[in-house]
Parts: sequence; C-alpha cells; structure tokens
Amino acid sequence: MNLHEYQGKEMLASYGVAIQRGIVARTASQAVDAAMKLSKDTGTKWHVIKAQIHAGGRGKGGGVKLAKNLEDLRAISEQIIGMMLITPQTPPEGKKVNQVLVAEDVYYPGPSEPSEYYMSILLNRSIGKNMVMYSTEGGMDIEAVAEQTPHLIFTEEIDPSLGLLPFQARKIAFNLGLSGPAFKDMTKFVSALYKAYLGSDASLFEINPVLKTSDDKIIAVDAKVTLDDNGLFRNKELEVLRDLSEENPVEVEAREAGLNYVDLDGNVGCMVNGAGLAMATMDLIKQAGGDPANFLDVGGTADAARVELAFRLILRDPDVEAILINIFGGIVRCDRVAQGIVDAYKNLGDAIQVPIIVRLQGTNADTAKQLIDNSGLNVLSATAFQEAADKVQEAIT
Repeated sequence: MNLHEYQGKEMLASYGVAIQRGIVARTASQAVDAAMKLSKDTGTKWHVIKAQIHAGGRGKGGGVKLAKNLEDLRAISEQIIGMMLITPQTPPEGKKVNQVLVAEDVYYPGPSEPSEYYMSILLNRSIGKNMVMYSTEGGMDIEAVAEQTPHLIFTEEIDPSLGLLPFQARKIAFNLGLSGPAFKDMTKFVSALYKAYLGSDASLFEINPVLKTSDDKIIAVDAKVTLDDNGLFRNKELEVLRDLSEENPVEVEAREAGLNYVDLDGNVGCMVNGAGLAMATMDLIKQAGGDPANFLDVGGTADAARVELAFRLILRDPDVEAILINIFGGIVRCDRVAQGIVDAYKNLGDAIQVPIIVRLQGTNADTAKQLIDNSGLNVLSATAFQEAADKVQEAIT
C-alpha cells in the first residue's frame, strides 16, 4: 500500500523523524490558508507546492513549484490541482492531482551551504536482511547515480535479530561526509527512520532528498512510503490512509472480493488457484509465445460466482486475446470448478469473445473434462501443461 508524501511524513514524524513541515490542501483557497498558517507557525516566507500523487518525478512534470508570495501560491495551486500530471512513473495519460502539499521553505540562508542526500530502507531478499541504501547524491534519480557513479552508493545491512546498531548509524553519517552537529543529527535521523520502518511494517522507505540545512539540521524533504499489506492487521489505523483513487480499480474490486489480482501488460488472461501454480502458469504463457495479462489467484473456492467475477475482471482488459484457466483440484473438486466455468460462461453470454483454454488436474479431473467437452461452449480442455501451452499458442497466433 503506497502513501502520499504528506501521509508518509506524518507517520515519520510520529516516530521522531524530523520532516519538512506542510499542510495538505484540496483547493487554492485552502492552499492560501495553509501557507498563512505555516508562516505563522514556522516563520517561513516562501512555500513549496507539491502535487500529491503516487508517483515519483513530480518536479520534472511540473508538479513541484516554489511560491514567493501568496498571489503566486494561489496561481500555482490553481494550476496544479486538477491537472493530469505526467511523470516517468505514471501511465501515458498521467494521473489527476486532487490535492497538494503546501510545505515550508527549508533552503534558507545560514552559516553553511545546504546539502542533499539519498536514503532508503528496504528488504534485501537475497540475504534475508533489511538494508539502508544511501548516497551523497541526493535530489537525483538514484538509477542514474547507480549507472554513472556507482561508487557513490553505500549500503548497510542490518541483522534483524539485532536491529540497527549505533555504530552503523555513525558509519552512515561518516560516509556521507558529515561532522559536528550534522553528524549527531544524522545518527538520530537514521535511528528514528529505521524505527519507523519496523513499526509500520513497511516494505520501502525512500527519502530523496534528506537535507542538511544551512544550520546543520537533518530533515526529510520528501517521503515515499510503501507499506506491506500483509502487516496491516498489526497496524489497522494505517488502513485508512489507503487512497483508492490512486490504485488500479480492477485490483481494488478484486481485493474487496477476496481475489489476488495484479494487472499486467500482456495478451493472455490467467485464472489459477494457488500463487505457485499461478507463477508457473505465467511461465507457461511466456513459453507459448504470449505475455500474461494478469496474475489472478481465485483461491480454493472456485465456485460459479467466483469464476464469473474472475472472468469479468480479466475481460475488462481490451488487450486480452485468450484466457487460460489452470486449476489443481485438491481441496476443491475439478468437476465443481468445471461446472462453475460452464455456468459463468453462460451467465456472461456475448461478453466472452476470446477463446478459453481450461486445464483441470486433480480430484474428478476426468469428469471435469467431460463437462467442459460436452458443454457446447467455445472452451478448449487440456490435461498436460504442454497441451495447454500448445492451445494457448494456437489461440493467439
């Protein structure tokens, strides 16, 4: 589950992470009111207006701008709110901006020059440890830094049984070239950030940039936070932060129905029970010369209603040229699944205009095959993996 920048910053602040303060607004008038309140509370004279969408690269797309007075702030807010913001991480048509974050200016003059750093915390699955990745090259695309100057990217692996140790926080601050008050503030920042990462069951924290201000304070100027859906039962208060308008509507509907669905860019729809079999089925489609249009696990109760909903979700994708149903009948009997497929097909009627290949293996698989073959519908049955692959290949060529 992705959070907006303002939501991520509020969560970080609750764990003691220093942040660039701001107030969210949905209209230009609210933005002006927010700016006036920020000026009163923080003393800031200039304000930064940031589009709030689930995508990076907002500045390059015109979604982050500086306002030096209230007149500019109103005009900029009116321009950004309601725009279709296009960035490298949005669909081609962009994403609609429904709200902006009015933030304080933290690049004020002082005894030293401000410096920007990159920092993220994520799970390194290859070693089974959390990892802090950081760089002196903040404010830039980390991909470009990795490609052009990989020696400027540092990592710190964290033993989950020990957590982030004090010497590791000091090592990070040292590698960033900090000293004095900024060094001490960075160690506190890193420790609080890791505490927030663990406490929220996050899968990714990305702060770009982390800023050393001109008076040697360390603060998060941005916050990209992704929470692990599987951990939300331990943090139920975070569930309300989900913004459904930013998510794929098909995936939202599937989740509400208890289906595991992920939309992909392919031409063959998948309907499978079990995540492992679903992954194998996607490999099967690739070997047959196609591309999976989705990941869809219907679970162990593939009855007619569930199969019909799965059909409807898959058929919303106009690029789907065929559908492969691959079910292993362990807990659920294959003949019941087959009957569910036939009933769902009849209920959908003319909505199904693409060939369907069905592979059923397990309990009562022979009976299931007879049901499919005798249904009179445009459904092709298969028994072996290779047979299913051949029929998929035939359907899309």
